[in-house]
Amino acid sequence: MSDVDLVVLWVDGSDPAWLAEKRKYEDPALGESAANGRYRDHGMMQYWFRAVERFMPWVRRIHFVTWGHLPPFLDTSNPKLHIVYHRDFMPEGTLPCFNSAALEMNLFRIPDLKEHFIYFNDDIFPLHPLKKTDFFTDNGIPRMQFTELPLFFRGDMGTWQMHLVNDLNIINRRFKKRECLRGRFGRCYSLRYPIRDNIRSLAMRCLFPGGFVGFKVFHTARPFCRQTFETIWDREPALLKETSLHKFRHPSDVNQYIAIWWQLAENHYKPIRVNTRSIKIRTDAADRICREIIRQRPDLLCINDNIKLDGKEVSMITEKLIAAFETILPGKSSFEK
Repeated sequence: MSDVDLVVLWVDGSDPAWLAEKRKYEDPALGESAANGRYRDHGMMQYWFRAVERFMPWVRRIHFVTWGHLPPFLDTSNPKLHIVYHRDFMPEGTLPCFNSAALEMNLFRIPDLKEHFIYFNDDIFPLHPLKKTDFFTDNGIPRMQFTELPLFFRGDMGTWQMHLVNDLNIINRRFKKRECLRGRFGRCYSLRYPIRDNIRSLAMRCLFPGGFVGFKVFHTARPFCRQTFETIWDREPALLKETSLHKFRHPSDVNQYIAIWWQLAENHYKPIRVNTRSIKIRTDAADRICREIIRQRPDLLCINDNIKLDGKEVSMITEKLIAAFETILPGKSSFEK
């Protein structure tokens, strides 16, 4: 297995220079797409680096993607760290960019990025040792879980949900479900998956044979091949160019899930049971998140922000989370000054 890189996006939503730039392009009609809470930094990034260094020491290089600011603790002289500015990989005419979907669809352009890489959001933390083969096979095939599940939304529809609809539309336009599933019983319905997920996938195959109705969405770190993004850009250049030009999230965008589902549809994966958990930050969920951290139960924990909370509430919750991380990751990493 060749070297594997790691890519993570980070933003400091309190940076005055960044805020001034963002205000130049804001429009009230953008709604939650431009909400300041969507760009909030919780001051826990040092624990992310500690976790990666301790639990994923085999990573060749960390590509830290930023608008221009850096966390104050970060030691940029670390040889495993590559600071990547948006200008280093985004296409001409797309900057400034405040749209995570646009950034995601261009990550494959990062200089010196290996063919095999794992994409992290900055709110996803590994909690115990993980092996390279938890993400890729020995010959470089991504390890993923195939679970067909109808896209289901409730409450207010945001741009993120629309992105999933757009992703699925492209998958069904480019792939024939019957051909994708033919001869792949052991991958689509694996003993590695939860039984209920196998049942769901079988039901969707019988009830909706003509096309995919959706896939189970895991908010977690994802293994990717650069070639997948290159192929999608080759097949859908107009759509991806349009996504890249949007300064903020737009309902017509596609995001990283098109690449995840593309790998599933073209049979470029090997089965694995995804052991991850995503918990939205809430006052009544703070203790639960802390327990997950201290017990180190899931492989990967997503501490999902809640843009409806004000800064004071978030600060109170963050203090608890930092104390929990200190219990399992008390020492500085080599990425800290």
